[in-house]
Order: sequence, then C-alpha cells, then structure tokens
Amino acid sequence: MALVEVKVPDIGDVKDVAVIELLVKVGDSIKLEQSLITVESDKASMEIPSSHAGVVKEIKVAVGDKVNEGSLVLLLEAEGTAGADAPVPTLAAAPAPVAAPVVAAAAPATSALVEVFVPDIGDFESVAVIEVFVKPGDTIKLEQSLITVESDKASMEIPSSHAGVVKELKVKLGDKVAKGSLLAIVEVQGAAAVAAVAAPVAAAAASSANTVVAAAPAAPVERIAPTAALPAHEPSTPTGRLPHASPSIRRQARELGVPLDEVKGTGPKGRIQESDLQGFVKSVMAGAVQTLAQKAAAPAAAAASGGAALPGLLPWPKVDFEKFGAIERKELSRIKKISGANLHRNWVVIPHVTNHDDADITELEAFRVQTNKENEKSGIKVTMLAFMIKAAVAALKKFPEFNASLEGEGDTQKLVLKKYFHIGFAADTPNGLVVPVIKDADKKGIFEISQEMGELAKKARDGKLGPADMAGGCFTISSLGGIGGRYFTPIINAPEVAIMGVCKSQIEPVWDGKAFQPRLMLPLSLSWDHRVIDGAAAARFNVYFASLLADFRRIVL
Repeated sequence: MALVEVKVPDIGDVKDVAVIELLVKVGDSIKLEQSLITVESDKASMEIPSSHAGVVKEIKVAVGDKVNEGSLVLLLEAEGTAGADAPVPTLAAAPAPVAAPVVAAAAPATSALVEVFVPDIGDFESVAVIEVFVKPGDTIKLEQSLITVESDKASMEIPSSHAGVVKELKVKLGDKVAKGSLLAIVEVQGAAAVAAVAAPVAAAAASSANTVVAAAPAAPVERIAPTAALPAHEPSTPTGRLPHASPSIRRQARELGVPLDEVKGTGPKGRIQESDLQGFVKSVMAGAVQTLAQKAAAPAAAAASGGAALPGLLPWPKVDFEKFGAIERKELSRIKKISGANLHRNWVVIPHVTNHDDADITELEAFRVQTNKENEKSGIKVTMLAFMIKAAVAALKKFPEFNASLEGEGDTQKLVLKKYFHIGFAADTPNGLVVPVIKDADKKGIFEISQEMGELAKKARDGKLGPADMAGGCFTISSLGGIGGRYFTPIINAPEVAIMGVCKSQIEPVWDGKAFQPRLMLPLSLSWDHRVIDGAAAARFNVYFASLLADFRRIVL
C-alpha cells in the first residue's frame, strides 16, 4: 500500500477554476476515473476524475478553492502503486485493463498479446453477430467498436477492452456469441503492455498455460448483482439539461449508443453510475424498456406483427392467407427491417410536400457522353448523378435552409444550419435500399465524385458499408433513372429536411417559341419538410436546380 497524490490533470488553457462540488469524502473507496470534484470556469463546468483507485486518506481542496493543472486534489491509499510520484494521466487517458493474468516471461515487456472477450451484455445465452467493423492488421483504439450483436429486441456494438493492433479475429458474421466469448487477439504496446503484464492474475483464468493475456471485460460491462433494481427509464420527460454523469460514464455511453438523457441516475444528486448504465443496456437488450428511437419505430413494428398500427386506428388485419391458396413466407432482410421503421417514422413525423418539375439536360448529357469518350482510359465513368450532386451543392449554398436540420422540441426547437456539404445518394442492393454519403462534395470535382460513388456503390452491393459511410448527410438524391418511371414522392431522410428524386430522362417535344424541338427532359421530384421550408422557397430551389442542369456553366457564377 502507498499514498498517491492525485492532482488536477490537463484541463486545457484554463487557469484558476473554482471548485464548486466535492464528490467524495475521506474514507471513501473510489475507482479509477471516478469523479472527485466539479470545477467551473466562466464558460463551463467539468468533473475531475481520479488517476488511481483506492481509499481517500485526505482531501486537499475545499468548495470555493481555485485550482489549476497540477493542483493537489487529495491523497489516496492505492494498492500496488509505485509511490507518490506515480504519473497522473490526463482527462483523455484510458482506464487500465482490469484484472488480467500475467503473460509468460518470454513475452517482451513492451509488447503483449491480449484476448478481447464479449463483456456482460445481460442474461443472454447467445446473440448473433450482424456486423464486424475491424479486420486483422487494423489499429484500434480503447473502446472502439469491434462488432455489432443483435438479440430479438435490440442491437448493440461491443467495444474493445484494449487499444492495439488486431492480430486475429475469432468471430465472423452469423456467429452466436455470449458473455466471455473470445472476439479477437490484440497486440498492445508500450505502457498498456506493461500494465497488462503487471496486472494480477484473474482467478477465472488461473489455469491458463498459454502466453496470451486473458483480458477482463472493459469498464462498461461490470456485472450487476442479480438483486440490483434496474434504473428507471423516463424517455417522455426530457430534463432540458446535461445528464449528471462523469466523463468515463459519458464515454461508455457513447461507445454503447446509450442516450444518457433517458437513464435515471441512482447516485448522489441523481448522478448516473456505472450500474445505472449497465442496467439500462440490459433492459433494452431484454426488451424491458424502449429508447425514444425504438418508440418511434414501434408503430411500424406493431403493424408488421399484427398489432395496433397507431393510437386511434384499427388493429392491423389478421388474415389466414393459406385458406385462399398457396403462400410462401420469407424473412425481411435486416436492412429492410431497419429502414422500414425509419421510413415509417419519417413519413408520420415530417409533413412532406413534393414539387415536380423537369430539367432540360440535352447539352449536359452530350457533354457527359463526350467526356467519357475522351477519358475512357482513366477507367472512371462519369454519371449524370455526379453532375446532380454538384448541382445540389450549389443549390444548398444559394438556399441554406435546405442544408439544415431541426433540433429540440416545442419552444426550445432550433434550426441547425450546416456549413458543410455531404450529399447522400440512394443505392439499390439485393438486401434493400441504403444511402452512402459523399463527404465534402463542394471540395470535389466531377471525376472524384464519380469514382467515390462507384466505390461506395460496390461496398453497398457487397454488404460492406460501414456506419461512417452512411453518416452525416445534408441532402439526399434518390435516382430511378436506370429503371424508369415519371415522378414519385421520395421520403425525406431524417434529420435532413429535403430530398431530390429523379426518374428516367426521355426525349420530348419542347416549344422554343418558333417550333417544337426534341429535348432530353429529366423529371425532378423534390420532397421538403414544411416545418422548415415554404412552398415559394421549394419552387425556387427546384427551378434553380433545373437551370444548373440545363446550363452547367451557371455553377461557376
């Protein structure tokens, strides 16, 4: 046992911040990164976590004191430390791995192989692996998501208990995993490897004779005693303020996709504890509670399962189809299940209006064909959709309310105007519709956009699109040009406020003032959110978009 000085870590370029709350007292047993005090500047307040675990022997600050980086907060009696001069990690420092067995002496002190297991995700014997985010050779961060698992109630991502390089993956799509299942072998380096080597042997792994470290579950997955009551879940009563939780709890919540606003804390002053977070995750996975997102999707799920569709409506009809003839039942793909719920929510919540128009793309199509002929050796095929993406960027710059999202509810609702231009395009795959996103389309040329679209479309067809490939969209274009049709009403991809639908172009007679001329006309269908956009703005947007396609030189004006 040794006394360790716990000091204020690097909190940025802030000096003399006031201590406004003491969160521990002498004699308390505290965990690594447990919050000790709350400090407040003239801009914000933040909690200071502990750099060590142990028992508080003496507190060196009081409410009202001013502290800076390096200020002594308290003395801690810590087990297994090197003494009072032990280094203090910064706020961004990751917690050390928990109780791992010692590596065989042959392993180098600066490098160790660590087994990463499925942590405690509730009382589930097996859940299916539906996504794998990493591959051998990838460098991963602490708590980076490795896989997504899905029960019959919900899905969640499983984070890594260590940072390092993935040496071997032990699971694949479709596998069933449970608590303690081996996910991957990770090579850790430097201080992390030393910490793993020096960690005490876990009782459960004492019989292990190989040279691989058996990593204990990461912080977000410590088991809750079976008798512990699950925290209350009140998604219908938003507090309007930040949840009361430590930085480590917030990090765990982000990794697990938990909305902290919907978790009721059982700690002092409503502080959200680790057990509250774990209990919430278990409840969602078991279907005992629903998040707001799940509640939004519930009507569609109820309708599909034969229950009531929406409040006040008749129940979905139950029909014995087999009595009328032969049938076949087929499982919906996972993409269709997820997108169906999202589409249902968007259609019900967003007041859609759709404007229809036509764009004369005669000259632009001729230019596109000529460009492809001249650049045939490059292997990049320029599509009309690439030009439409550039036109969409120009239109969003001219009409910024279309590059926006609504945030908040009721009197607190605000419009978020985006200064970036990420354009999504709907891609048809064998398993359903997905929307990859071209990031920073304003900074890319037609060839670069065409090449990136081809790569993303291939990933979509192969089922290899990651969440990052489909995130951050500002505006979506849904093109049915390769199929046919005339006009349609595309459903807005929330939280966006508009979407452009295009159908197959065709030659039509167009009056030029003297005679009818054959022109290639492209049907446009612009759906927009009437809470943000009015009819006049929508009409102007559509006309401007069409004018850019009719004469692409306008895009440089």
